[in-house]
Order: sequence, then C-alpha cells, then structure tokens
Amino acid sequence: DARPGEPVCFDDGRISGLVEKQDPEQLQIRITHTRKAQERLAADKGVNFPDTLLNLPALSEEDLQDLEFVARHADMIGLSFTNTPEDVRELRQRLLELGRGDVGIVVKIETKRGFSNLPEILLEALKFPACGVMIARGDLAVECGFERMAELQEEILWICEAAQVPVIWATQVLEGLNKRGHASRAEITDAAMSQAAECVMLNKGPFIDEAVHTLDDILQRMQDHRSKKRSMLRKLQLASEFGSSGSE
Repeated sequence: DARPGEPVCFDDGRISGLVEKQDPEQLQIRITHTRKAQERLAADKGVNFPDTLLNLPALSEEDLQDLEFVARHADMIGLSFTNTPEDVRELRQRLLELGRGDVGIVVKIETKRGFSNLPEILLEALKFPACGVMIARGDLAVECGFERMAELQEEILWICEAAQVPVIWATQVLEGLNKRGHASRAEITDAAMSQAAECVMLNKGPFIDEAVHTLDDILQRMQDHRSKKRSMLRKLQLASEFGSSGSE
C-alpha cells in the first residue's frame, strides 16, 4: 500500500525515513532522521506509515486463531490499531459466534484514522457489555506528529468523558524512573496530568515497584485538585501558608 515519497517511522519515531522504491515484496527506504547520531533497530519494534492508507484487516489470520483461546479465558480484549467502527463490529460478531457476547473491549486509538473515526468507534464499542479506550500515545504521536499529541490526547479525553467511557492513559509514563531509576521533571508533570483518565498504564522495567509507588503518590496528591476533566478548586496550600504567616 505504501507509495514513494511517503514517510515511514520505526520504534516510536526513533528512526524515520521516506519510501524511495516500492516492489511487491519489499520497500526501499531512505533514512532521513535518527534521534541519536547512531541508532540500532532491534527486533520486534513498531513500524508506522503515517500518510499511508493501509488496507489491513483489524483481525489478522493469527488474531482469529488466537481469538478462540481468548474467548475461552478472557474478560476483556484489547483491539490494537482500531481504525474504523467496522473493526469493532467485526470483533463483536466473532465473539458472538464463539458464544462470548459477555466479553468487554478496550479500543486502542493509535492512528490518524482511529482518532478521526473515534465517535463512530465509540458507538460500536458501547454495544459491548463493557468498553474502554486506550490512548496509545507512542504510535499516536508518530502517526499524527509529536507537536499535536497533547491536543489529540485532550480531545480524546473530552469525547470519552461525554460518552461516559473510561480511558487508559498509556505509553512511557514515568519511563525514565521505570527503566533507569530517575524520572525527568516532564515525566512527573505528565504523570500528574494522567489524573484526567480512569487508568494509567506503566510499562515493565527494573524499577517498576518504585514507579508504582511514585505514581500512586502523585495521583493521591492530584485527586483533590482535579477529577477527570473537572477542576476541584481545592483550598490552595500556598494561600493558607501565606495567610498564616501574618503577611499583608
């Protein structure tokens, strides 16, 4: 489906380039950007085609095989790269055929098409007995541009709040703390803003225990300031201290 001139991104945008040549079995890509002077592309990393209309089924042949096992054991299914309401409809139909109409769904929004079609996707997801939305910020930022990530995230939170659908805030939350034992200031602020969602996802890492405790502490402090998309207007500690000091 990719055409010459279209961008390609690897590993959440760590490496990116342009399609120069297209053959039936392969693409020739010219690398135009790396975050570091030298980058290594490891196995099992994601590949994004932000401007390409990929004609891929929501459920691959492997997915359909796995679904039989999942239907027997799972309470909820995460549908990656949900692009259209038809993707959600197909999963529901398959589950009904397997006799598991009681299974819930989490639609993962991680592409331009998924974001654009979110209202229709939600209407289909609400036909499940339980549903939620994951803001998959890694792929979504690569697909839509990092500079638009905050705006898109805000819009997804608002529309899900209106639909009364819970949201999972995902991808690289407290990543520095989780992987290296030290969080950046930006990561702490990002974690605090996750109070706008119902659930926050942490990736695995050697410092996961510390990351969980830190996230819990941040959210416990933030919950009196903000609940979902609503400011709580809590009495400000700074103002209380100022008043008690006797200052005029």
